[in-house]
Amino acid sequence: MGTVLRHGNDEQKKHYLPKIASGELRLQAFGVTEPTSGTDTLSLRTMAVRDGDEYVVNGQKVWTSRAEHSDLMLLLARTTPKDKVAKRTDGLSVFLVDMRAVKGKGMEIKPIRTMINHNTTEIFYDNMRIPASSLIGEEGKGFRYILDGMNAERVLVSAEALGDCQWFAKMASTYATERVVFGKPIGTNQGVQFPIAEAYAHFTGAQMMVQKAAALFEAGLPCGAEANIGKYLAGEAVWKAADTCMQTYGGFAFAEEYHIERKFREARIFRTAPISSNLVLSFIAEHVLGMPRSY
Repeated sequence: MGTVLRHGNDEQKKHYLPKIASGELRLQAFGVTEPTSGTDTLSLRTMAVRDGDEYVVNGQKVWTSRAEHSDLMLLLARTTPKDKVAKRTDGLSVFLVDMRAVKGKGMEIKPIRTMINHNTTEIFYDNMRIPASSLIGEEGKGFRYILDGMNAERVLVSAEALGDCQWFAKMASTYATERVVFGKPIGTNQGVQFPIAEAYAHFTGAQMMVQKAAALFEAGLPCGAEANIGKYLAGEAVWKAADTCMQTYGGFAFAEEYHIERKFREARIFRTAPISSNLVLSFIAEHVLGMPRSY
């Protein structure tokens, strides 16, 4: 809800934010990614056409997490055709959709089965009507609004990854201390303890950058570079921590009762979503280091 917090009008913030904070309104979904555009957000095709006091939405979204269980959705749609805007970043608008009013009424949600314990869906919009008051900010300015929400999302997801880092480090270090093989704890072997210590060091560095990004966002300052770098570091750190924990436990890591194999599978998503590590590196190269655009 970073976009609403920064760019919603007073009435929207007064109506929604207290209820979100109290839990009266359940989870919120983020409708951005589409099957044909992926991370090329500016190529999205979902259209929202003004019709009196309403917008009529048609299109499709994919990888919309928690949609089945959410009351609200932040939806990015095109309000001006792509061939009628001066800049690619123009013509997109953001809407705060009350999903309780449209599920089954122009919005069809289909769950996607995945290899990890993550609830995600694809959504089809067929003449879905939403009030014009759902619009966040100005029509056609949605892409720049959504960037704020994406920075907040990257900080939040990075924090989740850091929590997993701590879990893996604790599980691995505890097991290495208690597991005795050849008459001594396996943690006395540097070949076991060094990877765990290294993973923890990577976690600590990532944590500092994520905290910096969070502080900048909270202060209302630009945080694109910090949010992206924090996301990259956290994603790499959690994958290293997960792999180290698997290796420390040996065969027992594959047993469901320890939950390591499940968390290992889930840790991989942080290198892919909500932005891939490769795209972060492209961002750093272009926007931080001033190198030529690579895509």
